[in-house]
Amino acid sequence: MTPVDFRLQDRRRLLSAVMRSPCSLWLLLPLGAGCLLLLVHLQDLTETDLLQTPGVQVLTASRWPVKNAAGDIAAGQLDVSLSVSLLSKPPVTKRHRKLLKSISAASSAPAGGEEALQQLARTQESRRRLLTDICSKYQAGGGEQLVSQRQVSRVYVEDRSRLLYCEVPKAGCSNWKRVLMVLGGSATSTRDIPHDAAHYANHLRRLESYDDAGIAERLRSYNKVLFVREPFERLVSAFRDKFESPNSYYHPVFGRPIISRYRANATRAALRTGAGVTFREFVQYLLDVRRPVGMDIHWQPVSQLCNPCLLRYTFIGKFERLQQEADFLLRSVAAPPNLTFPEFKDRNPLAERTSSRITQKYFSLLNATERQKAFDFYYMDYLMFDYPKPFQDLH
Repeated sequence: MTPVDFRLQDRRRLLSAVMRSPCSLWLLLPLGAGCLLLLVHLQDLTETDLLQTPGVQVLTASRWPVKNAAGDIAAGQLDVSLSVSLLSKPPVTKRHRKLLKSISAASSAPAGGEEALQQLARTQESRRRLLTDICSKYQAGGGEQLVSQRQVSRVYVEDRSRLLYCEVPKAGCSNWKRVLMVLGGSATSTRDIPHDAAHYANHLRRLESYDDAGIAERLRSYNKVLFVREPFERLVSAFRDKFESPNSYYHPVFGRPIISRYRANATRAALRTGAGVTFREFVQYLLDVRRPVGMDIHWQPVSQLCNPCLLRYTFIGKFERLQQEADFLLRSVAAPPNLTFPEFKDRNPLAERTSSRITQKYFSLLNATERQKAFDFYYMDYLMFDYPKPFQDLH
């Protein structure tokens, strides 16, 4: 008998002894879990990122959930969709083990809760796949371009939770900054953070502040988060916030040149203060290729603001389901159990939140040609993030 045969016999005896033991199942479970973590870690070692100067080039393989013949995520694939598609698989750490524990807890929830989680995971897969298709069609090769510091200037970094968040104004960004502050340890509660502190004293680093190697590593291994909003609704929300309420910056800086350019027989008071810009005047400014004052992030298209074809976001949330999808993301990155996405509205809290009904009301002030031009301006946002046409006469 050869030495190999002896080793095989020894292994069979050991396996038989283990299976006869009443504790065998509990011995095998940790072994299986350890093998799974080892496989994940080994797969990470096969990933390659390419650094170049003066930009950063990052090549990463797409990660989608396993699908069955019907096009749905197969039963029992929630863990795969969370740990492979949603998450970027960092090296195995204490935080990673916490994540695995939270996923196990989620999968042991009641059937309705588990189904809801799987539906959210399927939604993420669908959104990423659509974005990939649109980028392939309209911006071929975008994923292989160099990433400049300017292109990540709106991306905030939370290293403890390994999150990158692209700021989209009027899509919950104030509360997202509060959440990042709590995750990073600079605040204990989102409710303790005033609006100005969230924006101007948040102690959050932007991705552009890192060197090329730091940018590339975070783009490769962190979860990249983007939350979007129906484009016309986001535009109306920005107009109401910046021009219908007192504002010491937007009235003089944007209001005065807008009134001067687009209002015939403007009064001296209007030209002096910049107050009272109408929605039609605002849209005229937006669509003017020779704007009297530059673009602003509050109404800049997300397709330009966050460069989704270049940065390949791993999580694409929507403002219309903000609470549910933000909390799903927080649980997926093992956030503290008591941290949930805040619901409060701290800017003009007494004003009704901009809705589709209010948006329709404002756009009814424009003629069909103006609405079409505004739709064309935000066309890529409508396409990338699967929002329907807001008016029937648009083409």
